[in-house]
Amino acid sequence: MTHRLFFALRPPAPLRDALIDTMDDLENARWQDDDQLHLTLRYIGEVDAHRADDLAEEAETLAFEPFELSIAGVGYFERKSRPSSVWARIAPSEPLTRLQARIERLCQRCGLPAETRKFTPHITLARLNAAAGSLAPFLARNESLALGPWRVDTYILYESFLREAGSLYDPVVTYHAKAE
Repeated sequence: MTHRLFFALRPPAPLRDALIDTMDDLENARWQDDDQLHLTLRYIGEVDAHRADDLAEEAETLAFEPFELSIAGVGYFERKSRPSSVWARIAPSEPLTRLQARIERLCQRCGLPAETRKFTPHITLARLNAAAGSLAPFLARNESLALGPWRVDTYILYESFLREAGSLYDPVVTYHAKAE
C-alpha cells in the first residue's frame, strides 16, 4: 500500500477565516476549503508504508524553536504560460527557511530525492484552469493583504487523498516545537 504524503504548517482558524473571506472576484476558480488551507513545507508524494514510517519516525527527531509567520499579499503560479493557482504570500522568515531546510534534509536521509523546485512559502487559495477569469481584480484587491502574525509551534505530516471534489488532507502526525 502506498501513501501520498507531505509536511505542512496549518494556520490557525481566525487566519483561515480571513483567507476564505478573500475568495471571490475570480470566475471559475476552484477555491480551497478550510480543511485544505496549509503551507507546504515539503511535498513527498507516493511512498510505501515502510518509507512512510521512516519519515514519521525521523521527523520526531527534528528540533525547532517556535516562531511567528505573517501573510503579506498574494501571488500566482503559472503552468505553460497560464495562471494555474493563486495564493497568499508568506512574509520572509528565517526560522521558516531553517525549518523547511531541516525537513528537506530529513526527507533525503529517508531516501527521497532532493526537491528541485525553489521553496516559495505560500498558502494556496484556488486552483485555476483555462476557464478561469481574469486575475487582475483579485490581485488588485488583495495586493496589500496583511494577516497575522501567528505562532508556529507545530508542523504536520499529512496524507493526501485525491477526490473529484478536490484533495482531502488527513493529518497523520503532529510534531511540536522542541529546543534545538
